[in-house]
Amino acid sequence: MNRRLFIVTVAAGAAELARAQRRGPEPAAVPDVIKNLKPMLDGVQPITVAERAARIEKARRLMRDNKIGAVLCQAGSSLYYYTGVRGGANTWVLPAKGEPASFEPEEGDAPYQRIAQFLKSAAAAKVGIEERTPFAVIDGLRKEFPAAEFVSADPVTIGCRVIKSPAEIALLQRANDITIAAYKAAFQTLREGMTQGELSANIAAAYRALGVQGNAMAIFGKYTAFPHGSIQPQQLREGDMVLVDDGCSVEGYQSDITRTIVFGKPTRRQTEIWNLERKAQDAALAAARPGAACESVDAAARKVITDAGFGPGYKVPGLPHRTGHGIGLDGHEWTYLVKGNRTQLQPGMCFSDEPTIAIYGEFGVRLEDCMYITESGAHMFTKQSPAIDNPFG
Repeated sequence: MNRRLFIVTVAAGAAELARAQRRGPEPAAVPDVIKNLKPMLDGVQPITVAERAARIEKARRLMRDNKIGAVLCQAGSSLYYYTGVRGGANTWVLPAKGEPASFEPEEGDAPYQRIAQFLKSAAAAKVGIEERTPFAVIDGLRKEFPAAEFVSADPVTIGCRVIKSPAEIALLQRANDITIAAYKAAFQTLREGMTQGELSANIAAAYRALGVQGNAMAIFGKYTAFPHGSIQPQQLREGDMVLVDDGCSVEGYQSDITRTIVFGKPTRRQTEIWNLERKAQDAALAAARPGAACESVDAAARKVITDAGFGPGYKVPGLPHRTGHGIGLDGHEWTYLVKGNRTQLQPGMCFSDEPTIAIYGEFGVRLEDCMYITESGAHMFTKQSPAIDNPFG
């Protein structure tokens, strides 16, 4: 890694830490159980410059394997993954050989000509484009460098990011620990008549007290059947299902946890569906072993639900979406636990495990914990909910 990139990386890391420690203004009526929370960032170890350099060398190996002469990234999680740089309008280019370069737009000038000249000097006839790069960038480069072949950089960027290092696992672990602490505190604030917005605000306040930025979707009653919630106004009533879902970020690494409970005493029906959901989550966890296809994990969870009379397949009432998604610097990233994905699980991969049972007009149940794959199987970052009336154990 050259000196310039090293300086930018260190500066960006410091800025990221400052953002993580920054507090937003506290609402006027934050409950004491949330006010009394303490930051949980002690001992957090950011990704080192050496690890980022190793990522770049792995990217270059994958570039050679795929005959890609250079990879181009703009602001986003992949750029942060390699350099530690957040935001900005620069275009970063990593050649298969030689030093990477960053191109900043100048007044009245898109940098396509300068980028094209760099690609030509690097003999990069095949250029990998990171998946979130705007079309305008690709179009501008095609005009300046028509002889080049522009392809997806997925074999490189996903090839690097899908396998997490021990340092990444540790950051994901901390984000998950903080999320559980935030949920525990916020659940103690539940009260008759509370709106879903109030519960979400309490969770966000808990995250701030714990030293991070985060948020959560909160939904009540029949609206828990909608996987992505509802904007309809809701007030909590005795006997309602309560579902919260989302997470926080630690050094850019995301958590994603869902807990579903009942406000008051659960009915037999609510308990039966909750227990079925937990059984499906367990089945996915057991199926997630090295060498298994991603779709087999989805199939294992879905079989539990369809055998109970729901579905079939992705139909509702039942499980209407994939069983899990990759997670890391993005809350949803490659690869996915879904039918048709034959990618084999490998140690270091991280996923959500979240089969959902949606019963429109009645309620829904989702239990979501994230897991990481090891040589011996999958391990959860967090303790699964033991029972409908015991969300944290």
